[in-house]
Amino acid sequence: MLTLADFVADVRARVDAALDELIPGADISPTRLHEAIRWSVFAGGKRVRPAIVFAVGETFGASRTDLGRTAAAVEMIHTYSLIHDDLPAMDDDDLRRGRATSHRQFDEATAILAGDVLQTLAFKAIATDEVLSPEKRLKLISLMADAAGTPSGMVAGQQLDLDAEGETLSIAALEKIHRQKTGALITASAVAGAIIGEAEEAELVAIRTFAEKLGLLFQITDDLLDVTQGTAALGKTAGKDAAAAKATYPGHYGVEKSHELATQICTEAGAELAALPRDTSLLRGLAEMIAQRKS
Repeated sequence: MLTLADFVADVRARVDAALDELIPGADISPTRLHEAIRWSVFAGGKRVRPAIVFAVGETFGASRTDLGRTAAAVEMIHTYSLIHDDLPAMDDDDLRRGRATSHRQFDEATAILAGDVLQTLAFKAIATDEVLSPEKRLKLISLMADAAGTPSGMVAGQQLDLDAEGETLSIAALEKIHRQKTGALITASAVAGAIIGEAEEAELVAIRTFAEKLGLLFQITDDLLDVTQGTAALGKTAGKDAAAAKATYPGHYGVEKSHELATQICTEAGAELAALPRDTSLLRGLAEMIAQRKS
């Protein structure tokens, strides 16, 4: 029987192979730009969002062949967002995934362009995926555009996060930021797998609600890691949230209550799966993996 660790490792290998095929080689002009893109994409990310695409898709009977390009597209959108988040105008970070951020390894202009290319390549990957029907491709493109952009997507969430620095927020305002900045792409990853697997409308609703809780869980654990783990373990600069006066769950609740909240959200996420008359063990395993992560 395939373990969760085996599943995640297989997803990583499949997605990395797809990314290698979809992204221009470092020897193709302009070489500096393509080298920068590959520097960030192949920096050893955990591929959590692609794993969600695969786990949900397989829950609904989709093949790994059908899921591959969409999962790679999700990772390209995620990596583009990390490159731009790390820029001096945003979080101004020097370290990502245990190595120099793109703008430190290359330069700020090249990092911006690398992020721009990854975003456009992601949509091209879906648009040209001939194993999927045109109808599915159109739904997926619309889904990813909503998740990445505004008014309720990742970019809007980043703006809200910047606006909130140094402010005292209500828990509702804090959740709004993170449902968009972190949760939107995680939710889209799950819904994408369900679309490819041809889930029924009621099943899509259950998956969306599950994934929204998963996104919240991911952010709570991310906030906790920033205050409980060191830079070496995280692969990025620890303590940055507090230094920038970011709105975080530990900042609002404290560490102990944030841990309790993470446990509660993980339980709630699992409860949403009870409505699905399918084997949801992979999805439950991913929720537990996110709740227990150490980096």
